[in-house]
Amino acid sequence: MKIYVCGRLFLILLVMILVISACGNQNEKRKDAEGSSNNAKALAQDKQYKISWTMHLNEAVPENAEIIQYLEEKFNVDLDIWNLENNNYEALLNLKLAQGEIPDLFRIRQPYDLLKYRNQNVLAEIPKDTLDKYAPNLTRLIHSNAPGYMEYGKIESNYYGIPVVNPTNIYRVPVVYREDWLNRLGLKTPKTIEEFEKVMYAFTSNDPDRNGKNDTYGLSSEGMNVIFGAFGQMVFTEQLYFAEKDHRLVIGALEPEMKEALQYLQKWYRDGVIDPEFVTGENKGGYKHLSHAFINGRIGMTSMGNYYHWIQVGDYKVFNEKGEEVPVEAAFNALELANKNSHARIIVGQPVTGPDGKSGSKAYDLLMSYTAIGANAVKEPGKLAKILEILDYVSANPNLEESMTMKFGVKGKHWKWAGNSTDDVVILPPFDKSVNYTNQIGANIGMAVPAVPTDRREKWASTLGLDKHGVYNALKVSLPSLIKNSPELIKLRNKAYISIITGDMPVDYFDVFVKEFMEAGGEQVLKDANDWYRSHSKE
Repeated sequence: MKIYVCGRLFLILLVMILVISACGNQNEKRKDAEGSSNNAKALAQDKQYKISWTMHLNEAVPENAEIIQYLEEKFNVDLDIWNLENNNYEALLNLKLAQGEIPDLFRIRQPYDLLKYRNQNVLAEIPKDTLDKYAPNLTRLIHSNAPGYMEYGKIESNYYGIPVVNPTNIYRVPVVYREDWLNRLGLKTPKTIEEFEKVMYAFTSNDPDRNGKNDTYGLSSEGMNVIFGAFGQMVFTEQLYFAEKDHRLVIGALEPEMKEALQYLQKWYRDGVIDPEFVTGENKGGYKHLSHAFINGRIGMTSMGNYYHWIQVGDYKVFNEKGEEVPVEAAFNALELANKNSHARIIVGQPVTGPDGKSGSKAYDLLMSYTAIGANAVKEPGKLAKILEILDYVSANPNLEESMTMKFGVKGKHWKWAGNSTDDVVILPPFDKSVNYTNQIGANIGMAVPAVPTDRREKWASTLGLDKHGVYNALKVSLPSLIKNSPELIKLRNKAYISIITGDMPVDYFDVFVKEFMEAGGEQVLKDANDWYRSHSKE
C-alpha cells in the first residue's frame, strides 16, 4: 500500500516536473522569439533606405544641401531630391515615369491628376492605420483645420493621396490697375462693368503712359476672367471650372450668361481695347506668374498672379535682421514693374459687378495638391513608415523651433526670432536677398498644412478684401470621364471663346459650341460630376 502511494506520488511529481520543464522551454522559446522580433525591428531601424523625393522647386537643391544632410543623419536615410523645376513639373515627372522611374514621395501638383496616376499604377495605397500611426501630427492638423478634406485623397475608399491644404487660398486672385495711369486720366478704380468699360477705353485711347504713341490697351487674357466673374462664372483656367447652381453642378463655360459676357469682350476687341496678343497670354517666359504685358506697360489692368506677387514697398511692415520694424520690400510683379518704371504704382481694386450684381475673380481651392507614395516604395518592408515619419517631421512638427528649422534653415544662421516674440521670423543676411535660398539649403521639403493665417502678409491681404468674392471650382476630385475628355473639351472651349472674342464667329455661335461640347464627352462629364456631388452632399 505504501509502495503504491509512493509510486503514485512519484508519477505525480514526474508529470509536474515535465510540465514545468515544458513551460520553461516555451518561455525560453518565447523569449528567443521576442528577441528575434526585437532584433528584426532593430535591423529595420538600422537599415538605410534610399528615398527619392519630389517637392516644390524654383531652383535646384544641391546634393550637399545642409538641411537634407541633417535629415539624412537624423533618420538614417539617403534622400534623393528630384530636381524637377516647378514651371515644367508635370512634363519632367511624366518623362521620368515613361522611363520607368517612380519617385517614392510623389508630389501631385494638380489635384485632378490623382486618379490619372493611380490608374497608371504608379501610386501605392496608403493604409489608414499606417498613415495615422506614422504621420499623426499631419493627419490631426488636416482633420482639425480642414474637416472633410482627407476624404478627397480616397479613390474607391482607399487613400492614394494626402491632401495638401493651403490655408492662404482663402484669398482670391487680386484685380490690379496701374494707379499712375488712373491718376493721369482722372479716373478711379471701377466698381461696375460700365465703369470698367470706361476705364479700359481710356487706357487704350488717352495715352496713359504719356509717350505720344498709340501703344496701350486696357486688358488681356487674365483680365477677362474678372468679366466672366461679373456674370458668376470662370472660364480661362487650366481646367474646367464647375459651379453650384440650383442644387447641381454646372460647367461655367457653358452657362447661358456667358453669351452676355462675350458680347462685351467681342465689342472691346473690335474697338482695340483688348490686347490682340491675348491669345498667347500675358506671361512671356520665366517665372510663370509674371504678367509681362502689364509690367512692360502694354496693358493697364490684370488679374494675374496671387496677392503676394503684388506686394509693393511699404504695403505693410516686417522685421529686419536687427529686430526693427521696416517697410516690406516689393515682390515679383510689383518689383519687376518698379525696376522697369520707378514711377509706376499699382492699386488693387474689387471685382466689378455685372448686371445682376454678381462679381468675382479666380480663386485657388484650399485643396492645392496631393502628396502620394510611389508604387515601388511599398515593396521594401518598413520604407512606407519611414517616408511618412519624415514627412510628418518636416511638415507638421509640433515643436515650434524644429518646425521653423525645417522651413527656414538653421536658427542663428538663416533666421532668428523677431525680438522676444516667436510670432515673426527674420531671415538673416545674405539669405534675405535670395528668393530661393530655402531650395539652396534643402529646407521646406514638406507639404503645406492647414492653419489659421496669422502672418502680416495675410493680414494685409485681408485688408484688401481678398477673402471675399472668390470664384472656386466646385468639383474637388477628378473623374474617369474628366481625365478622358478634359483635354479635348478644353481645346473646344478655348477655340470657341477665342473665335467669338476676335469676331471670327458671332456670339450666337456659343449655342453651337455648347452642343459640340456636350457631344464630345461633356454630357458624360457633367453626369459623373453630379453623381459625385450628390453622394458628397449626402456625406
